[in-house]
Amino acid sequence: MNLKLFFSPVDISEELPANSVGHSVQSSGSDNFDITQCDIALVGLTDNRGTGEAEGESDGVDKIRANFFQLKKGAGNYRIADLGNLKSGESLEDTNDRLREVCEFLLRHKILPLIIGGSHDLSFGQFQAYESLPELITLLNVDATLDLEPKGDENATFLDKILTYTPNYLFSYNHLAHQSYLVGQDHLGVLDKLYFEAMRLGELRENFQEAEPLVRMANMMTFDITAIRSADAPANPNAQPFGLTGEEACRLCWYAGMNEKLSSISISGFSPSLDDQHGKTATVIATMLWYFVEGFYNRKDSGKFESSEYTRYVVSQEGTDDTLVFYKSKSTDKWWMLVTFGNKHSQKAYLPCSYKDYTNATHGELPERWIRAQAKLI
Repeated sequence: MNLKLFFSPVDISEELPANSVGHSVQSSGSDNFDITQCDIALVGLTDNRGTGEAEGESDGVDKIRANFFQLKKGAGNYRIADLGNLKSGESLEDTNDRLREVCEFLLRHKILPLIIGGSHDLSFGQFQAYESLPELITLLNVDATLDLEPKGDENATFLDKILTYTPNYLFSYNHLAHQSYLVGQDHLGVLDKLYFEAMRLGELRENFQEAEPLVRMANMMTFDITAIRSADAPANPNAQPFGLTGEEACRLCWYAGMNEKLSSISISGFSPSLDDQHGKTATVIATMLWYFVEGFYNRKDSGKFESSEYTRYVVSQEGTDDTLVFYKSKSTDKWWMLVTFGNKHSQKAYLPCSYKDYTNATHGELPERWIRAQAKLI
């Protein structure tokens, strides 16, 4: 596949310091560009037609890049490609098809698409890229709202297309940081009936660490910056006075980067004309990218749960012969629980969980995540 046909390449300044992120990024416009030598591919989107607007502002993605590339890289050996900005199609559907094709190619070659810009509905193309893969996936969405509206623009209604898409390869959908006064109870009821999990902003604030297992479940993640409060990210037409802080958004991106299962991520909703004079929103998104990349290059868990890298805990259920089995990583202190299903419970799944799930089990309470998983797997 000739990726250069799909993109308008961007120049990466040769004047960037040797210790900057940008100095370690390959541009698709360079003569010696080789995508197979990269772990992460930066994909810029400029199509905002899903919000009812005209073609987007390409300089928005470039402002994020400029901020990101100026940041100092960590200790790891970055292998990042910047493919440039995806050429928008004649229609929004065409743009989604192009994004799908690009992401399919990257996923097949074990390269993580890091998608920035565009409207949130373009994550439908990101989602469709997984259709060619053999396994079911879990999608995590960070957003102040739930885009299941019966009427409106594509950006407000696209989630229904994902939840009802055929063939169905969506094992689970999880939602983080919604604000209750922006989401109808009927929409939350839809998620509950499907045994999907949603954590509102208030719950997240009460115990932020409980969000980490939800992030760790995801194969695909999409982040609408509407979820970030307007004081930290004003460059969104639906920016709210309440929401995640920039620091909390970065923390979620760190969790995502550390997640060995995660194979694509998108950050959308940036309208540069609405940013303040200091370019605050572009700076916040650039820092989110930095935390994601740093997390990616600090992945540690092997997933070999029966090895010496993990400690196994067996919890008896009072009054029954049943037990719950938990695993704790010795290197990261993260927790998983074992879920068995199928004929005579011959099949196994290791579900990310928290220490709280383990302690609840020791007090005789079945973890809610275990119950939801059993309902979906049976």
